[in-house]
Amino acid sequence: MDRENPKRASASPPDWAPGPITRWLTPVTRWFITNIVAPPCVFLLFGLLNRTRVYGRRRVPHLPNTLVLSNHQSMIDSFPIAYYLFFPEKTFRPHLAPWNAAAAENFFRNPFFGWVFHQFQCIPVRRGRRDLSAMIRSANVLRAGILTLFPEGTRSRNGRVGRGRAGAGMVILQTRPHVVPITLDGLDRVLPIGSRLPRIGQRVSIYVGRPVRYDDLAAEGRSRKNAQQIVDRVMERIAFQQRVLRRLRRSRR
Repeated sequence: MDRENPKRASASPPDWAPGPITRWLTPVTRWFITNIVAPPCVFLLFGLLNRTRVYGRRRVPHLPNTLVLSNHQSMIDSFPIAYYLFFPEKTFRPHLAPWNAAAAENFFRNPFFGWVFHQFQCIPVRRGRRDLSAMIRSANVLRAGILTLFPEGTRSRNGRVGRGRAGAGMVILQTRPHVVPITLDGLDRVLPIGSRLPRIGQRVSIYVGRPVRYDDLAAEGRSRKNAQQIVDRVMERIAFQQRVLRRLRRSRR
């Protein structure tokens, strides 16, 4: 980001931008890819080749201005969240199809990948993650729909929940969404850092927590300190939920 001139930084061209024909076709191609092509692949990988359990699915509000905050374990984390929590309802209620912030260097590194992840409503975030344009776009899509963010900003190397960054908190202070804490566990074994292909025979857990309250911090106004405190509160909940999941796993053995 150009710190001396934020306006110039926010106006810089994105890593990948759809052309006029692509924009015209996107509603059709996006619906077909995300509702016809992707679901069998997701459920094959997570439902058959790996065993996935979801706890608390009904806690997710199917409402606009819902922000899903999750720990980050692999490059495919957004897929089980989108399909186990919002499918098949999102097929006929497009606002339930979550938007996702995605690292531009991984998901938009060439036109083909850019087109594919544009269909999955990914918002490119530049290296370093201090991307003002991505933050503005995230806030805009959140007001009318659902957004998934991974506050840690990078994948965990040991499976544990790390500290989140203030960016997600700034989006919360700007849009005042329903904040839902999601804990993923086991995805680091399905697709570890450095692996090109997913593994099979693993156990994956998704825990949906109750919405996090942050009215007290929002009432103090927008500041980076308050934004960080909100994110810390959410990450503490996510870490607690991970401990619950691991106790449940041990009790089944």
